[in-house]
Amino acid sequence: MSVEKIRWLQFPAAAAVKEDIYEPFSYEQSADVRRLHESLADYAATPLVSLDGMAGAGGVKAVFVKDESPRFGLKAFKGLGGTYAMFRMICKELGLDPAATAFEDLLREPYAAKIHELVFITTTDGNHGKGVSWAAKLFGCKAHVFMPVGTVEVRAQAIRDAGNADVVITDMPYDACVNYTAALAEENGWLLIQDTSWDGYEDVPLWIMRGYTTLFYEAAAQLKKAGYSQPTHIFLQAGVGAMAGAVAACAMASFPEKKPVISIVEPKEVACFYESALCGDGKPHAATGSQETIMAGLNCASPCTIAWDIIKQCASYAFACNDAVTEHGMRILAGPATGEKPVVAGESGAVTAGLLDHLLKDEKYQDLKKEMGLDENAVVLLINTEGDTDPDNYKKVLGK
Repeated sequence: MSVEKIRWLQFPAAAAVKEDIYEPFSYEQSADVRRLHESLADYAATPLVSLDGMAGAGGVKAVFVKDESPRFGLKAFKGLGGTYAMFRMICKELGLDPAATAFEDLLREPYAAKIHELVFITTTDGNHGKGVSWAAKLFGCKAHVFMPVGTVEVRAQAIRDAGNADVVITDMPYDACVNYTAALAEENGWLLIQDTSWDGYEDVPLWIMRGYTTLFYEAAAQLKKAGYSQPTHIFLQAGVGAMAGAVAACAMASFPEKKPVISIVEPKEVACFYESALCGDGKPHAATGSQETIMAGLNCASPCTIAWDIIKQCASYAFACNDAVTEHGMRILAGPATGEKPVVAGESGAVTAGLLDHLLKDEKYQDLKKEMGLDENAVVLLINTEGDTDPDNYKKVLGK
């Protein structure tokens, strides 16, 4: 179905559901991730904000947004994946057992001097690089971060300010930049810490994805404290899909008897999961759009293969939205109903809120709303993945 602002489709039914694909993301298996994060001085659970006004006006039981904008002072959730993956990579380089190694152990000799000599490298469209830079400062090592063409300088400077990284804005699109940094890592003996996977490069992206389990299990505990046993619907924005795949796997592992309806949300001009689902052959495909969008953190043309394998068997819907949808979400979250807490949501963080508001209220989507089960029993979970990471554009959007 094609509409003015939003395209949508149902994911094809998985040929064979493999439940064990969710196991690395279960509460029990991700305990080591939480142990690391909770040992960091800057750790605090991020807020779960109730959007009662949106829920009431839209006829659903509850809407919650997990607000990752305060995470580690980075204005984004990516520090979760960067720290855990770097921890695992350091343990591997030093021959340490990650299950028996604490963060504090790595700050002492003889490990600290060896870590100081390590160099990490990555490609980012913004927030992942910030997490890697911050993690490099935490562990006392060095990082090189490369960014795709069109990146605004304020995002590059934020990465420099976050920790310990050199940052270069290239003249290459995202996927070509990933290939370039992978070649540099091989050439220089640096450690590639990339949040997307391909054949032969899967351990590090999986560690990054497992790092994101912390935000889900925080949200699950916060929902229970608010009186809800689980979400019935989860909307997840996707770039390469690492966060979306991780949260979807957590949800499937946590609620096997009553699995939530998972929806994947992308920019209309760079919608690799939507287009992969549209192909219907069970394989990941690169996006074919213009790759022009204000949702910089979602501007990735090829799916992470690990994330695709998870999403293709557990997601129900794929949405491709134009920039007006996320601008709508940014304004909704910044100015919610009277008495509700405002949420500062950047371009990549707000698209699910903008989409949900359209689905709940616009007459043209009422059949889809009914089909999805967005009714008086629905408990919807959104994730604000970033704050105002481009402050000038954030003010511009809110001023419209």
